Amino acid sequence: MYPRRYATPRPWQPLSTEDLNALLPFFQRQGAGRPIFDIRARLDAVFWVVTSPHPWRCLPPEMGPADTAARQFRRWAHAGVWTRLLKSIAAPDCPPALQRLEHWICRAYRRALRILKLAGIVLARRLGLCSAVNGPFEMLPDPDLSQKLLPQVQRMVQQALAAGGLPDRRMLQTCKAFHWLVGGRRHIPKWLAPP
Repeated sequence: MYPRRYATPRPWQPLSTEDLNALLPFFQRQGAGRPIFDIRARLDAVFWVVTSPHPWRCLPPEMGPADTAARQFRRWAHAGVWTRLLKSIAAPDCPPALQRLEHWICRAYRRALRILKLAGIVLARRLGLCSAVNGPFEMLPDPDLSQKLLPQVQRMVQQALAAGGLPDRRMLQTCKAFHWLVGGRRHIPKWLAPP
């Protein structure tokens, strides 16, 4: 478990050659398929969208078609590129060039959580990267906590059943509180999202 930290916000700007060279090993295509024509332009488009509050359709025309950038972003999410990048920036031996891109990578990972789902939230929580999730850790689902507390709840229910009765109201309220605690909030206000 890593200590919690927030990425220092960095406004969007086109990728420098040093930034691109730090990212390229993660985006090397393996296997069959067409290579990406201009990976720098595609990454610039992705980072522009993830660092702005705008949807994909608001991508400036000079950055290429919005649907192409969005489709490529989803492909990278399914291929695990954003997950590998997040693990890399959390590592103590992360190169400084990649560390400078931490905010952009966390924002891209946050956008990819729609694809990565609960496993993505768990990874960001374990790495301590608060900027990589859509809200405070306390409001997000916590499967790790559920694994710790579940045996205690099961023991309470078994004790009640062994005593010859059904679980009482207090026990049911405890189970409900347990579910609320580990299940996370259904809706997190946007103002609580990290920068």
